[in-house]
Amino acid sequence: MTDTYSDTSPSIVTADVVVVGMGIAGACAAIEAAEAGSTVIVLEGASGPGGSSAQSGGEVYLGGGTATQQALGISDTVEDMRAFLTAALGPNADEAKIEAYCTGAVEHHDWLVAHGAVFNHKLWDTPTWMPGDDSGLMWMGERAEPYASVAKPAARGHRPPGPNFAGNLLMDALVATAEKVGVTLQCDIKARSLIVEDDEVVGVRATEFGAEREYRATGGVVLASGGFVDNERMIEQWAPQQLGKDAVSDGRDDGSGIEMGMEIGAAVRRMHQTETAMLIIPRLVVGAMLVDGDGQRFINEEVYPGLYCHAAVHHRRPPVWVIIDEKGIEDVPESELWGMQPMHAAETIEELAADCGLPADALADQLRRYNAGAERGEDPQFGKSAVWVRPLEPPFGAYPTGAGGPDSFNGLPLKAQGFTLGGLHTDLDARVLDRAGEPIPGLFAAGRCTHGLHGDGYISGTSLGDGSFFGRRAGRGAAACS
Repeated sequence: MTDTYSDTSPSIVTADVVVVGMGIAGACAAIEAAEAGSTVIVLEGASGPGGSSAQSGGEVYLGGGTATQQALGISDTVEDMRAFLTAALGPNADEAKIEAYCTGAVEHHDWLVAHGAVFNHKLWDTPTWMPGDDSGLMWMGERAEPYASVAKPAARGHRPPGPNFAGNLLMDALVATAEKVGVTLQCDIKARSLIVEDDEVVGVRATEFGAEREYRATGGVVLASGGFVDNERMIEQWAPQQLGKDAVSDGRDDGSGIEMGMEIGAAVRRMHQTETAMLIIPRLVVGAMLVDGDGQRFINEEVYPGLYCHAAVHHRRPPVWVIIDEKGIEDVPESELWGMQPMHAAETIEELAADCGLPADALADQLRRYNAGAERGEDPQFGKSAVWVRPLEPPFGAYPTGAGGPDSFNGLPLKAQGFTLGGLHTDLDARVLDRAGEPIPGLFAAGRCTHGLHGDGYISGTSLGDGSFFGRRAGRGAAACS
């Protein structure tokens, strides 16, 4: 791929398809368009490809009976995948997009593998944000109530063969494939606006180290420029609950693609929706009580951590604490504890409550109710699986979460962080829609600059999943316009 700058570059460059952004959505759009026979130029604002996708955990949420699932003896159906996602990504999840995504998940898995992705036939079997080894499949809370009663549980978190943050491995593979199929990548290009002629999008105006350029598309333009978590003005306007929190991004999720679309009449959807995470240890939490500022549990600690983090930060009174005992800490492998010890410890739950700024009577009553169920191997409140339920015994410990309380702990920042989920309104073919709900000719979009599958819930793997899936559709659609 071409990724060099020359001050002799022409002011007008033409290709069949122009893609803005080289994260996973842009990469998959570019590959599909090129394989359809189109010439493709990708405009990337950074000095290299990858975007926020390369800095992610690398999980792609796929199911319905993928080859990786089958190799590990995991039975799954499209119907169960759809039921789980509809529940976990809701309320207000996009059921039409979820249906399309789940129906195409097995084919999409095979397409990713054929284009360089690797998912080892190895399962990580306990709750975590990201496996600490090269496991190719992980659970995303499918075994937790209330979801286990909605759909038969199946592990669906497909991921590259690297510990923790492995998104760069997935992006390296897709970028290499894009190069092989003839995609031209132009880095350090800042897309500024869309070119519209006769009510059709025909290109992109951009600057390259201050020089004005026009990138004309004889087919279509694909916006894949990321969300808007790095744009404080847009956050204040659309998602003020995210103000003051750290951004999960590569620093370039500035919302420019969204605003470029809006400038020519594109509609936006669910711009208030965000995902928020905290520095919290899932393996520790699942054997503990997660309590809010009223000293009450509010969720099944076995669900995917993104769900309880979002609930804690946005829907519960702070401070939120993890309440645990010595055995609970000892049960967690040292490699998953990140060297963290409790911030507070006490012989009685009342003393611990005082240290944590929680109401002592309420926390003590919550512990009594939790332990009464745990004695029977049950969780009457939220249905946590028996494998994780046991009575908590003194002495007790408390870990802060970042939802209220201290901003740092053991030298690690606790501040909540997140990203945006709303964006341009697109249809099932990744066409950008105007405010009347009609497709804007020549304009397609995918990834976090669009509103994808999500409602008020989030499961990791659904950003890379829907970005790559609908990115492919955007690339095919743009190629078909030429």
